[in-house]
Amino acid sequence: MASFPGPAAAIRAAQRLQREATGELGIRVRAGVHIGEVLERNGALRGIAVHLAARVMAKASGSEVLVSETVKDVVAGSGLRFEDRGVHELKGIDGTKRLFSVSNG
Repeated sequence: MASFPGPAAAIRAAQRLQREATGELGIRVRAGVHIGEVLERNGALRGIAVHLAARVMAKASGSEVLVSETVKDVVAGSGLRFEDRGVHELKGIDGTKRLFSVSNG
């Protein structure tokens, strides 16, 4: 789990981590990005946004950066492109959430 000053920075960090882990180590890394209020206590990140990000990541496949619709909307104009991955139920989260994969193209 990591926090960033904004969601575009988080997405780009995840993409770089994936490239380097795959290229140097042959490891497929999956990532999930969500934006929201986070509390920090004794160096640990807490709050519903943290749980939601973890659930988004759990839906990602290897070498995929998956984001919530909230993130997609917030980064509009950043040059990032997304592919709709549909509506999902996320464990422990009420309702459903639309998720998007960050496109490499």
